Amino acid sequence: MTVEFRVLGPVQAWIGGRPVDLGHARQRCVLAVLLVEANQWLSADQLLDRAWGDRVPPGGRSTLYGYLSRLRRALRATERAAIVHRAGGYELVVDEEAVDVHRFRRLVARARAETDQARALELAEGAAGLWRGEALLGLDTPWITSVRHGLEQERFAADTDRLDLALRLGRHAALLPELTDRAAEHPLNEHVAAQLMLALFRAGRQADALDRYRRLRTRLADELGTEPGPGLRQLHHRILAADPDLASPAADRSPVVPRQLPAAPPAFTGRVPELAELDRALVAASGDQGTGTAAISAVGGVGGVGKTWLALAWAHRNLHRFPDGQLFVDLHGFSPTGEPTDPADALRGFLTALGATTDGAQADPGTLYRNLMAGRRALVLLDNAASADQVVPLLPGNPTCTVLVTSRTSLPSLIDRHGAHHLPLGVLTPAESRALLAARLGQNRTDAEPDAVDELVGLCGRHPLALAITARHAATRPRLPLAELAAELREAGLEMLDHDTDLTASLPAVLSWSLRHLTARQRMVFALLGIAPGPDIDLPAAASLTDLPPTEARKALRVLEDHSLLDRHPHGRYAMHDLVRAYATTADGHLPEPAREAALERVADFYLHTAHTADHLLNPYRPPIRLGPPAPGARPHPLPDRATALAWMDAHHPHLLAVHQDAVARRHHRVVWQIAWTLGTFHRLRGRIHDDLAVWQAATEAATHLPDPGTRILAHRLLGHAHAELERHERAIDHLHQALALARQHHDLAQQAHTHHALTWAWEQRGNDRKALDHARHALDLFRALGSPVWEATALNMVGWHAARLGEYEVAREHCQAALDLYRRHDDLDGEADTLDSFGWIEHHTGHHHRAVDHYRQALDLYHAVGNTAEAADTLDNLAHPHLALGDRAQARAAWREALDLYRQQGRDTDAERVRRRLADLEPASIRTGDAGNEGPAPS
Repeated sequence: MTVEFRVLGPVQAWIGGRPVDLGHARQRCVLAVLLVEANQWLSADQLLDRAWGDRVPPGGRSTLYGYLSRLRRALRATERAAIVHRAGGYELVVDEEAVDVHRFRRLVARARAETDQARALELAEGAAGLWRGEALLGLDTPWITSVRHGLEQERFAADTDRLDLALRLGRHAALLPELTDRAAEHPLNEHVAAQLMLALFRAGRQADALDRYRRLRTRLADELGTEPGPGLRQLHHRILAADPDLASPAADRSPVVPRQLPAAPPAFTGRVPELAELDRALVAASGDQGTGTAAISAVGGVGGVGKTWLALAWAHRNLHRFPDGQLFVDLHGFSPTGEPTDPADALRGFLTALGATTDGAQADPGTLYRNLMAGRRALVLLDNAASADQVVPLLPGNPTCTVLVTSRTSLPSLIDRHGAHHLPLGVLTPAESRALLAARLGQNRTDAEPDAVDELVGLCGRHPLALAITARHAATRPRLPLAELAAELREAGLEMLDHDTDLTASLPAVLSWSLRHLTARQRMVFALLGIAPGPDIDLPAAASLTDLPPTEARKALRVLEDHSLLDRHPHGRYAMHDLVRAYATTADGHLPEPAREAALERVADFYLHTAHTADHLLNPYRPPIRLGPPAPGARPHPLPDRATALAWMDAHHPHLLAVHQDAVARRHHRVVWQIAWTLGTFHRLRGRIHDDLAVWQAATEAATHLPDPGTRILAHRLLGHAHAELERHERAIDHLHQALALARQHHDLAQQAHTHHALTWAWEQRGNDRKALDHARHALDLFRALGSPVWEATALNMVGWHAARLGEYEVAREHCQAALDLYRRHDDLDGEADTLDSFGWIEHHTGHHHRAVDHYRQALDLYHAVGNTAEAADTLDNLAHPHLALGDRAQARAAWREALDLYRQQGRDTDAERVRRRLADLEPASIRTGDAGNEGPAPS
């Protein structure tokens, strides 16, 4: 059954000659998007954005699915169109001849390619006849408005070509009404004016033609301050002289139309946002007719990321926009030859393609080029530029042309001086990466091993060239399971992405070409960044790593960023793609081992000393450890206050873990132990119990290689505390008893006090409050003897807490009040919050639920103030119980939901599961009450 769709006017559809009810405007918007993007996959989010813009209603996806369901039912009667759902998106599969906008574009393209002018005019008139008013009439979203504007431009360009053809075939008399109307609608368009002047002159109205020129010239001067262009001025002179060659259609003198674009990339996938961004840049530039310069877009990105493919794919999809030709040159800015193309050579190639030659009698090549490009609607694709110096001589210099540049550098002067639109190109999305492999290997093969495909995507870092090389390995070995290929890539890494003879098929070779334009210092910085610990780096850390002053380090980072070897992220972070980083570690003939070791020592000391300062600000009463001076060239970052310290630790926790792992690998035992110590307070505040266990397991082993017994005592104690946090009771007690024995052996009263404090918590976790209370009392006696008032307050709170758990509420109140007074006297907000939490528990269990809520709320405020999200989670868990006792189920539910979110963020699965069950019990059936208990003491 036949089907026909129209968007060049109101959106309409017919099946078997009968109109289809398309519903209200929003449903027509959805269909319009699918029609304009026929046979292209669109995600649900893209459909929502394009059909609703910023007015997506609540439940927008459900509404969208309802519209699509109705549209699918309407199309069910025909085999020529269907809405297909796949991979979280939709595609209108349709014969494009059935959609007027695509038929229009095909007819226009055929007309422009046709050598028989009469046949070309027939095709052009067929295209014009498809329009029935304003495109997408009555629909209004930002995307539709943009498409409508683009279609009007296409229509205008097609009509211009059609009228040129008709004039060449002598149909000037019949065209006069249409040309007069167009001149009124486009009063400053010189091509429109030239068509009308020529038609008037051929119709015997020379005076009217000259009057048209006079009026246009006056208007251009008044409104734009310019004169008519050389083409229109020449036509005026010929009309003034009554040129007989102009009086009747002459032999076709149409200019040469170059078609230099290489073939469109095969199996091109994804890049939908980037293609749309190039469309937007072209439309925006086309709307600004006063600049007098070409629309310029510069696509930047690291080697092999797909800049050329994107540029060619976009160019081939937009050929209808450039009927007057497409010029292309590879400028070899980054290539095996090592020598960038001289722009003068590229210019000579362009002139030859335009049908011109240069000799001494003619104007200089640049002027001749710009004259030949004047008035053309042409594309100039400048691929692989090394610098703006290569690009600028090749700019056409008029607003009817479009220039697309690809480069590994950001070409800043092209942006600054010529208004280029910069489009940074990153790696593919996971879905695009899987689609690329499927396109190369076949959907059946990738569907058969989805896990292996995901691993290949991950190992390639979603880098297009790496994926293409991997796909080639798989395609040339069709019997090889993809899982086996993934294992090979996992083991060989960058080596597998290399090629001995074909450098363009080697990722290391492609990346190496980016280093040719760097100085020796910049290459050194690049190589050092490859070994930097952590996922990224900021300026202070980079200055220590490279032993450069911050100003020089910043310059080097900026150059690497400009060369797409480094990505700048928010908050001053710089990151390398994993494969670029792997290449950096092998670049420049490897770093000499002494330089490598010195750099790693500097950056490790930068993180260690800064973290040590942060830990003191976060927990000023914690017994400190002493560090040696930082390595020469290491510049620890100053941290003025607690808030800055906590923010720094939040940002740099991954780097500290990476430094720790590197120190373990290189057997730098003191660094292993010291990094673990500096992370202690932060891990407690943020509930990072698994990370805490990991660093102290390594630190305890490292401490056996260190001469100071205090390090072994502390390591066993904090490892025991970490085990207790994870309810590994036997291991916790064992390590804590080892710490206590060592402390007694070396007569270290402070370590004994802190170990008793840790044993208090460990026995509580094990469910033995009596033993916990005994250790708390031992700790209290020792801290009093040591004259440590804040730690005395901590022990007082623990005595009070365990007395309360044993039902000794008056003893509990007495000790907790003494603790609260000491904490407040010494301005320890964290300890004050701990004690208020204990009071909340006491008041709840003695039936004073309003007081309990008040104490818990005060504790929460203080925990939030000091950034202690771990204890905040437990207090929220506790807070729900008095709310329940007061009959306030909504408040209880809110507290437990917030606690659940925090537990999940902190990886505290047991706590999360307990709270999840309590939330489930809140549902109508029954309510179980209980308590979470106190999270326990802060490790010292």
